[in-house]
Amino acid sequence: MNLEQINPILLIASLMVAATPILLAAIGEAVVEKAGVLNLGVEGMMITGAVVGFAIGVNSGSPALGFVAAAISGAALSMLFAVLVLVLLSNQVATGLGLTMFGLGLSSLIGKPYEGMKVPTLAKWDIPLLSDIPVLGPILFNHDPMVYVSLILIAVVWYVLKSTRAGLILRAVGENHDAAHQLGYKVIRVRMMAIAFGGACAGLGGAYISLVRVPQWVEGMTAGAGWIALAIVVFASWRPWRVLLGAYLFGGITVLQLNLQAAGVAIPVEYLSMSPYVITILVLVAISLKGKHGAPGSLGRIFHASH
Repeated sequence: MNLEQINPILLIASLMVAATPILLAAIGEAVVEKAGVLNLGVEGMMITGAVVGFAIGVNSGSPALGFVAAAISGAALSMLFAVLVLVLLSNQVATGLGLTMFGLGLSSLIGKPYEGMKVPTLAKWDIPLLSDIPVLGPILFNHDPMVYVSLILIAVVWYVLKSTRAGLILRAVGENHDAAHQLGYKVIRVRMMAIAFGGACAGLGGAYISLVRVPQWVEGMTAGAGWIALAIVVFASWRPWRVLLGAYLFGGITVLQLNLQAAGVAIPVEYLSMSPYVITILVLVAISLKGKHGAPGSLGRIFHASH
């Protein structure tokens, strides 16, 4: 066992990369649930974004185009969910689970020809001057663009929900869709837009795995990341900054257990591999118990426009 080979600076920098796909998916799902819709299809949208982003990245030679295509594919898949639950009034839980199974099957079909291929990946932004700052430089200012996009998304979502009229309407729709409808707000339209945003974010999260973290296509490569994103949203009490904390906690534990395995720590590999999931859930449950903010009032409830 040699713990001295674990570099704390690289460890923290790596956790930001490991957390990014879950952070992207979670912040999108947080907006969806704030609008009063429960979409359990995050895993399906992530894996679809992963395979579409990889395929476009390979064929175009541009990872940026891959991310755009992944966002579009995630949003398109989410619109299938939106039509089923908002227009045809199907059960949100069952439809979300069906969406995940559909996404897993679709990704397997699309990805078969791309197994074993390599794809161009995003280059790191070595920000002049800032990246040379001791300790903080390598941790904060030497990442690929999508790490910064995920942080910007957190800030933008927090600001929109807290300080804008659009955010107020979205929260009103999520808290009491009948009252919002009586006030003249277009409940279905607001929820459609929220669901599309959530799908696009999930697609970006999936593409980050296949284009940056593991720049190749492997069937089922999201490996439950969508479910972790769902758990983080709930246990973070639907607050953007807590979503950030939860995602980074999971990313940190994931990277740490990999480093501990490499250092030869005398703990069974199975326990180390399961530790990110167990510790993340336990800590976030503890955090949520202290919070006073519950779920949006209309979360998961069917809205009848005729009312």
